Amino acid sequence: MIWTQDIQALGELSQQEPMAAHTTMAVGGMASWYFKPYDKHALGEALPLFPHDMPILPLGRGSNLLVSDLGFHGVVIDLGLIHNIHIDETKLTAEAGARMSKIAQSAANHGLSGLEFMATVPGDLGGGIAMNAGAFGQQVSDTCHEVNIIHRDGKEETLSSQQLHMTYRHTQLPSGSIVINASFTLTRDEQDAIRQRMRDMRQQRSQTQPLAMPNCGSVFKNPEGQHAAQLIEAAGLKGKRIGNAQISDTHANFIVNHGQASSQDVLALIQLVQQTVWKQFNIQLEPEVRILEAMQ
Repeated sequence: MIWTQDIQALGELSQQEPMAAHTTMAVGGMASWYFKPYDKHALGEALPLFPHDMPILPLGRGSNLLVSDLGFHGVVIDLGLIHNIHIDETKLTAEAGARMSKIAQSAANHGLSGLEFMATVPGDLGGGIAMNAGAFGQQVSDTCHEVNIIHRDGKEETLSSQQLHMTYRHTQLPSGSIVINASFTLTRDEQDAIRQRMRDMRQQRSQTQPLAMPNCGSVFKNPEGQHAAQLIEAAGLKGKRIGNAQISDTHANFIVNHGQASSQDVLALIQLVQQTVWKQFNIQLEPEVRILEAMQ
């Protein structure tokens, strides 16, 4: 295939890449193609070269993603090398592959407040923008004022957070687009105060979440006025296990992988939770984790 030769000059390209090695849940089949561009310019050059009918999946750390055991029949684009962070006065701009924990630390080092919650989110900024990630009463849209995206034809576009209609755990990105970077307007505060808030958040997270085992983060969105974890526990499902996947004994809105769990094990637990909570409480739990079916 001629297109592969051109793309290999722009980054690392491989075939039949196991997605279990690239998601925090450690499950998932093979990706047909796996591409890691050297920088955002290489990404812009590469995107138009892929066959137009080939599905594309942008990937950061894979912390909010459940990939089918049958894999992904397209190209996964690993943004890990696109990770620069720049600060100018109270404006912070970070690229999609930057770890959110590192972004939070960079802001703290400059005495900038508004991103403390990112210290507890195990993912990269691109995914955080796509799902309007949040924790401890904060979310990306609180301080994000614009996002730079790239389309399949390689053209870039800058959109305001208002144009993206960022709501609870959702951002309305244009179909097929990939986040390149985002800018945040932050506020000045004492570095020690910012760092203390981050330490408090990290401590609470370590005490209440199963961080020692592979997981995909919060599985379900919280229904309005409710907590998904409380509903799951009240339904008697805390600790429920299917295969090597289990609803965590520590936090009922987490599913953990005991080793060699399949995506189907996890999906079966998700469906069991939805059915049981609906039957007992007449509440429909909506997944927060992105479930990627094989046909996509």
